[in-house]
Amino acid sequence: MRSSIIRQRRQVLDTYSVSTRRNITTSSSRTPRPLPGLCHACSKAYSQTQTPSSPQRRFQSFHASAQTSPNTNTPPTTPRIPQTHYEFFPKTLSAGPPPNGPFHIDVRELRREFLQLQAVAHPDRHSHHNKIRAEATSARINEAYKTLQSPLLRAQYLLSLRGVNVADDETAKVADPDLLMEVLEAREEIEGAGSEEDLVELKRVNEERIERSEEVLERAFREDDLGKAGDEAVRLRYWVNIRESLHAWEEGKPVVLAH
Repeated sequence: MRSSIIRQRRQVLDTYSVSTRRNITTSSSRTPRPLPGLCHACSKAYSQTQTPSSPQRRFQSFHASAQTSPNTNTPPTTPRIPQTHYEFFPKTLSAGPPPNGPFHIDVRELRREFLQLQAVAHPDRHSHHNKIRAEATSARINEAYKTLQSPLLRAQYLLSLRGVNVADDETAKVADPDLLMEVLEAREEIEGAGSEEDLVELKRVNEERIERSEEVLERAFREDDLGKAGDEAVRLRYWVNIRESLHAWEEGKPVVLAH
């Protein structure tokens, strides 16, 4: 009887031992559940299987999304193309063309701004992709500066903006006998000069004519008198031609004074 009881107890112990080994093997093969971690930024618990995103990653992803998905409510801004020569030089010519702004221009300030613009727009400062556009912009800046720095070209340009063409109109002449007489006398004096010293007085007188003509143009454009401005632009063209002939004078060289 005693031996039978001992055998039963051994069977129970053997069965318990096998069951325990099975439980241990099964539990060890499972992935242990990680302990919750603690975020140092917000002091909230998070699973260690989930790594908190770093601020740098969040910034990079936002920057990328901003580039790939721009705000459709805000239209892309493009630089405004200047409509007149004056708009190329907002510092020097902030008031714009006459009659809002003056006809007179500070040429030294204009040149300073011109050099600054060319330093930025020069084609060599741009990539090959933007070089053609830079060349076109540089050419327009050159044209605007060349036109505005000359009172004659400036007056002709301002009149052309208002539909008055005196630059290429061969019929645009001043029906003033005194003016024509002055022009003919200047031509004869230049042709008869034996040296540059003989032309010093004529140069002085002609420069005074140019100054008076520019003053007339200043008033005419300020008063928006296009008729008077057109007549004076033609007159100024005579004086400028005389100046050019005086500067290009050579003994024995014929004088050609275009109107």
